[in-house]
Amino acid sequence: MSLSVLVADDSKLSRRSVIRALPPELEVTIEEATNGKEAIDKLSVQPFQLLLLDLTMPEVDGVGVLEYLSNQSSSPSVIVISADFQPEKQRIVMSLGAKKFLRKPLDKEELAMTLFELGYL
Repeated sequence: MSLSVLVADDSKLSRRSVIRALPPELEVTIEEATNGKEAIDKLSVQPFQLLLLDLTMPEVDGVGVLEYLSNQSSSPSVIVISADFQPEKQRIVMSLGAKKFLRKPLDKEELAMTLFELGYL
């Protein structure tokens, strides 16, 4: 069974990097969003099991996406992947339901371990 994943980041290079970092044994169906508003639009019409989310994006940032998800009856597991690694930011995103906060540039092994911890591997 394929894992439905939404990768939300305003940088095409970062989205590609995140997608390449996914373990090859993980069968995935991937959608991409170029900003937080687009991510919310996709999340409102399609159920995803996993959201790989950047924090700094135009229109709606990652915190805004997490706030949107916190008001939904069901939502995907969220892994935040950001260069903005301030302790206060980490506290905020975790309080809004993110499962993990990973630092950019993304470490493939750390992502694999996180996916294992979440039961996807």
